[in-house]
Amino acid sequence: MKLNIFGQQHIESVALHQMHQAMKLPVSTAGALMPDAHAGYGLPIGGVLAVEDAVIPFAVGVDIGCRMHLSLFDITPRKLDKRSYFFTNALLESTCFGSGNQFEKASNHAIMEDPLFREVKWIGELQKKAWKQLGSSGSGNHFVEWGKVTLQHHPNHPDLPAGEFIGLLSHSGSRALGANIANYFTRLAARKRKLNQDLCSLSWLWLHEQEGAEYWAAMQLAGRYATACHEVIHEKLARELGQRPVATVSNHHNFAWKETIDGITSVVHRKGATPAGKGVAGIIPGSMTTPGFIVSGRGNSSSLQSASHGAGRKMSRSKARAAISAKELNQALQKAKVTLLGGGTDEAPHAYKDIHKVMLQQQELVEVIGTFQPVIVRMDK
Repeated sequence: MKLNIFGQQHIESVALHQMHQAMKLPVSTAGALMPDAHAGYGLPIGGVLAVEDAVIPFAVGVDIGCRMHLSLFDITPRKLDKRSYFFTNALLESTCFGSGNQFEKASNHAIMEDPLFREVKWIGELQKKAWKQLGSSGSGNHFVEWGKVTLQHHPNHPDLPAGEFIGLLSHSGSRALGANIANYFTRLAARKRKLNQDLCSLSWLWLHEQEGAEYWAAMQLAGRYATACHEVIHEKLARELGQRPVATVSNHHNFAWKETIDGITSVVHRKGATPAGKGVAGIIPGSMTTPGFIVSGRGNSSSLQSASHGAGRKMSRSKARAAISAKELNQALQKAKVTLLGGGTDEAPHAYKDIHKVMLQQQELVEVIGTFQPVIVRMDK
């Protein structure tokens, strides 16, 4: 059983230990660690784990289906500077942030008619809050931002036009719905497997048992709900612009997929890792002041066809708050000419790894086809 690690020299020992622990599970068949990796709960952030006939709720994560979504608008990027008030106001009026926050008026979307809300009583009890949170974003590193996009032509992506665009990029997941699903099934898996304390958070559910099938269905619902949240965000802001996007790029992380590895169907968990199958488009953000990268997957089997989901933290939130002053954050924002709405020093660019080094460490995993430079960023206060 092989574990491949990318950018190991920049990965903290705790994350490495967590990944090695995951590889000891009797259900594990292969693993990979991305260059943005850092410590998490259960599987480290940036960890990719393949298992046989099972699914591990905490290897998916609490924010099930957390994803990136980028819309490209055929508007000259110079307008972000010339009409900064308009773009700033649009973000303030159309988005909602915070772990418990929700809209007063719910948005309409077909996801709220999903039959699982009717078929599973306790999931149905989450529907009302899920409806009010539809199109909202969480706290921490979740964001919605306007930026300047430069895109190159790539034969694998004829739907992505070359040129310069205004981009709208969002990062958030399945809100309270996903968190409740994750916590419920994690507790259930721990009771069923009864692993020792070191491995308890990596307790699994067999796909062929009722609980495993129920988690799989609930995970899929949370993923569709996360997708719907981004669709609502982007539809609202497209209406503010009075334009439809000319193209979009999106990808999940914090999810599990059934994929074929060495001729065997496996369940591949990507916790904070981007799918990077051959010719699969994705977006890998940097920080609030550094560029993100639009990429095309190379389908590298050594990484289980995965790549990083961002730059990755080099400081915990508490360490960042203690080490980085508001003045230092403001200086970084001014230097990069970025307007920040909300946010704090725990999300300052200083708290993250160098995205350029991270991208160098995964050149064999993805090909860069474009960049996104943040200009106006909204996060939780």
